[in-house]
Amino acid sequence: MLKIMIAVDGSQASLEAVRHGIRLVEHGLKAHFVIAHVQKEATLLELATQDSDLIANASIEAGMDLVAAAQELLKAANLTYEVEISLGEASSTLIDIAESTECDHILIGATGQSALGSILIGSVSREVARHSRLPVTIVKLPDMPEMADPDEAPEKDSAAEDPDSTETLA
Repeated sequence: MLKIMIAVDGSQASLEAVRHGIRLVEHGLKAHFVIAHVQKEATLLELATQDSDLIANASIEAGMDLVAAAQELLKAANLTYEVEISLGEASSTLIDIAESTECDHILIGATGQSALGSILIGSVSREVARHSRLPVTIVKLPDMPEMADPDEAPEKDSAAEDPDSTETLA
């Protein structure tokens, strides 16, 4: 049985990585999952003005909130998993989690944002793929159809209406 770490930050891209893991199992892969989340460590100012244990506990609680949706998806699919929440720099800490939990593979979302909305996970996924000794699958969100502007009437396309047309629509 493979042990697969899924990096989760609460974004739709990270939840798509969870769904990808579920699809792999549905197609016959035997796997146990490690849901991994990394919170930033407190700044020196925060540590100097507040209780460091209180800050660390709040970070861990926030991390547990962010992985709750991933846990629900895996529970609904009746899959086994464990949760690892750590503090540190995202990419190196995710690699450390994968290695310390003896994972065989890493799944990570291609894009998204951290809970603070200021750090693109795309840079984290690139760094994990670049530095990990394990295979890494970067999972992209499915393509969504572009939303048309509701104020503009769609133009009729005669080729789209004529099934015998040989024109290719983009």
